[in-house]
Amino acid sequence: MTAIPAALADHPARASILTALADGTARPLAELAAIAGLPRPAVAAQVALLTAAGLLAEERDGRQRYFSLTESGLAAVLEGQTRRADVQAAPAPPRRRRANRGMGFARSCHDHLAGDLAVMLAEALIAERSLRLGTDRTLRVTRAGRARFQAVFGLDPDSLTPGRHGIACRCPDWGPRRWHLGGPLGLWVLRRMEQAGWVTRAPESRAVGLTEAGARALGRHFALKLAATG
Repeated sequence: MTAIPAALADHPARASILTALADGTARPLAELAAIAGLPRPAVAAQVALLTAAGLLAEERDGRQRYFSLTESGLAAVLEGQTRRADVQAAPAPPRRRRANRGMGFARSCHDHLAGDLAVMLAEALIAERSLRLGTDRTLRVTRAGRARFQAVFGLDPDSLTPGRHGIACRCPDWGPRRWHLGGPLGLWVLRRMEQAGWVTRAPESRAVGLTEAGARALGRHFALKLAATG
């Protein structure tokens, strides 16, 4: 094993990063920075060091970069080298932890909805066959789906101008095998949800809050059991 795990005692953020990825997830730099409780440039330097040491692997999806443990990185965690160095993950300030939980549930991503709420909504649309998986990252809106988007969101998908991946695509969310609705359709769904008062956008933040009206509406339309967050 390289000397990097032993050096974790000097940088608790490295222990936070390795521990956060020990469950097999692939996470973007922004999430790792939130977990470590440090600015992105500082965490980027640590991630680059761990990657160069062969403990992290990098994957790209468009402009987004995701990091996961390699076999060597997982072995370093499982062997307890971070514990023997008596390193604990640097705790984030309370405000940062609360903000991160909110961002994990719902946030904006390139002007469309992301987070757990967006993933659940996308899964519901797939389950009811309003959307179907297409080639690559594309999503197809079915005939029933066109009527569904019109009825629920007051939105005609046929009126949208296609983007690089058509009018709808799968946009990777935090965590493996998770995605939310992106593309022009995703953008307009979020706008319609805002206009209907189902969600609220925090000023100068990507955080999105689910209102009481939104929780009731999504429960009524998609049988999602949700609690208001804002």
